[in-house]
Amino acid sequence: MVAVGIHIVPLMPAADVVTVAREAERIGYDYCLVADEGLHVDVYVALGAIATQTERIALGPMTNGYTRHPAATAAALATVNALSGGRALVTMLAGGSMTLGPMGLARRQPFQVVADAVEVLSRLWTGETVTWQGATCSLDNARLGLGRQQIPVWIASRGPRLLTLAGQVADGAMVTVKPDLGAALGIVVDAAAQAERRVPTRTYLGRVCYEPAMLEQQKLTLSFVLMDSPERVLVSLGLTPAEVDQVTAAAAANRPELVDPIVTDDLLRRYQISGTPEDCTAEVAKMVAAHELDVVLIDVLSSNLEENLRLLHESYPILTGVSR
Repeated sequence: MVAVGIHIVPLMPAADVVTVAREAERIGYDYCLVADEGLHVDVYVALGAIATQTERIALGPMTNGYTRHPAATAAALATVNALSGGRALVTMLAGGSMTLGPMGLARRQPFQVVADAVEVLSRLWTGETVTWQGATCSLDNARLGLGRQQIPVWIASRGPRLLTLAGQVADGAMVTVKPDLGAALGIVVDAAAQAERRVPTRTYLGRVCYEPAMLEQQKLTLSFVLMDSPERVLVSLGLTPAEVDQVTAAAAANRPELVDPIVTDDLLRRYQISGTPEDCTAEVAKMVAAHELDVVLIDVLSSNLEENLRLLHESYPILTGVSR
């Protein structure tokens, strides 16, 4: 059976983040990822609290190499790993406009930033003293105080270079656009084969919209997703050449409102799993089988605790095909 998990976007009180994670474990979810959203609930404080109040669920951040030095990320993750008894993992991504924009951080050299961050994590987690110079960061006689670590590194991306890197060096690859799954995972699988290594854990992250209101909520973030996506993904979603140009111009100006007119109900249905609960259950099963997915994750992003808890309970049988 496919493993299932949640991705908490912490637009909620810190205590609610921990409550949601605890309930996810109780229900039977296997993974709990927390987004590093910069100016919202701190991801490592939240993960530390979750680590001490759960026993089984794997946990870690969805983070980037811009808002923290990767060495600080390595130490923070080693701390979470210690507090959780070895349950930590990390998902590295290139950083999106929702997180970097408010901090005035430019998304420069995204491939190299992720590649350097993964290299720093790998080197410091050997437990050895490291001096190393990358293109975007460096280490000078650095040694991790918590010693050697075995923490899985996943890479989340829509771009071909990072998907290739995931196949070459990562423990997992995360993809997020439903109609692009075959193309994206194909890049990962081919890269792994060329590197003569096993295929990384194949993970899909998205929303399962089993109620109309849930599809409507996706409008809040889809403009940002489009701005951060390569042309291959935009074409897979059915955008015309003129709409692709419109998204490109909006991304260059960091103006998501210019993309909003493109975000129609039809586009939302192409982007996410949607329909009745029965429709969604069938679509998840079909997607898992077609793309040999190992993990399916859903977003949890409401500011309302009861709404989030209801989502966990109602989504679990849809994701697993197992009634509770």
